[in-house]
Amino acid sequence: MTTTLTQTTAEKPTGARKGWISDWRPDDEAFWQSTGRKIARRNLVWSVLAEHLGFSVWVMFSIITPYLAAAGYDFTVSQLFWLTAVPNLVGSFLRIPYTAAVAVFGGRNWTIISAALLIIPTALLAYCLMTPGTPYWLFIAAGVTAGFGGGNFASSMANISYFYPERHRGSALGINAAGGNIGVPAVQFIGPFVIALGVFGASQGVNPAGQQIWLHNVPLLWLVLGVFAAVMAWRFMDNLSVARTPIKEQLPALTRRHTWIMSVLYIGTFGSFIGYSFAFPLVIKIEFPEFQSLWIAALGPLVGSVVRPFGGWLADKLGGAPITSTGFILMGVGAMGAIWGVNIGSFALFFTSFMVLFLMSGIANGSTYRSIPAIFQAEAAAAAGGEASETDIVKAKKLTAAALGWISAIGAFGGFLINQGFRIANEQTGSVVTAMWVFVGGYAVFLVLNWWCYQRTVFVEKAPSLAHAKV
Repeated sequence: MTTTLTQTTAEKPTGARKGWISDWRPDDEAFWQSTGRKIARRNLVWSVLAEHLGFSVWVMFSIITPYLAAAGYDFTVSQLFWLTAVPNLVGSFLRIPYTAAVAVFGGRNWTIISAALLIIPTALLAYCLMTPGTPYWLFIAAGVTAGFGGGNFASSMANISYFYPERHRGSALGINAAGGNIGVPAVQFIGPFVIALGVFGASQGVNPAGQQIWLHNVPLLWLVLGVFAAVMAWRFMDNLSVARTPIKEQLPALTRRHTWIMSVLYIGTFGSFIGYSFAFPLVIKIEFPEFQSLWIAALGPLVGSVVRPFGGWLADKLGGAPITSTGFILMGVGAMGAIWGVNIGSFALFFTSFMVLFLMSGIANGSTYRSIPAIFQAEAAAAAGGEASETDIVKAKKLTAAALGWISAIGAFGGFLINQGFRIANEQTGSVVTAMWVFVGGYAVFLVLNWWCYQRTVFVEKAPSLAHAKV
């Protein structure tokens, strides 16, 4: 692969070896206008595709589990919640090595590998669904490998953060994140329709409406798409030499207090988004079993994904901390509305309240994630006496990339906690209401933490440049 698709020699950055770019200066305006912008956009497009498919595979069980009973699998509700929770848990942990992999192997190379890895869970799940009497443990094994898709987000975000200058990085990361997040509603919306198409193999049974279902169509479709993404990454993406960072140089990010504070806040924002995304179809089936159109569950993740860049934009204009606080307040309101909807048996109120939860989790995702690179760059400037050098900026980018992996991993773990909360509440009470009250309390804790660390007047007076705020 060549380092760029452009034809003019002047537009070709220096490549250390095939597929690698060694001369990369996005903060140099002349370089950016003549060369960098085209290459960055091309890499962003294929990064979004690979990450998008990763999210779809990661949450694939969320649309498969509600149909397993109709397909003849006699799993308990608790077992079904575990099937949605296992990919979440594994994907959360994988985000840490996936982030480091970009620095070790290169962004292009790791995108090829991570997209190709999606073949494993999709092929295994297809086998499970096409083989009558598949034991539960094999479904769990498929769920473990589905976690590969959850790691893609961290590596993709770390990679793209190197391609863009500071003034465009927020928008680029927002687009990359939103494009990936939309993989959740994509599989939840397309899945039910693909399941109804008798394309290949025998049907697995009939749904409650009396229609035949072909559950294996879902993993088979995304298997083909995973292969496509790997080929496109190999053909059109680039590695950046500047992104090569030894593991020992990434570890200082773990000593920064902001890494851990933002990790906890991200549990409340992204953890809510991905946790509800995994569980929403199953929660609908539990609380409103008469409702059959499960494709509507995709509207929640879709709303949360689309508004994520808007949250980053608001953080740029109004400050990240107040936007995040507003998000936590309204997420608490949404959770209480969902509780009310269950208690009075109103699906309309329940569904609308969950839309508020998804909406505000998406906006708060954007505001918290946008603040991370700004915080590290502001720290670099403060350490340099107010004006960071090019070397300081590169160092800050490397710390940011490492921190993004840890923050996204810990945040995603919040989704596992939400699924477990729903599972335990349903086992103990036959409803998810108790879990929702716990989540309301959690949002109150996150709100206080965000205010204490980033909104108090005393903090802004002592370190205004580091405020998780206007950048």
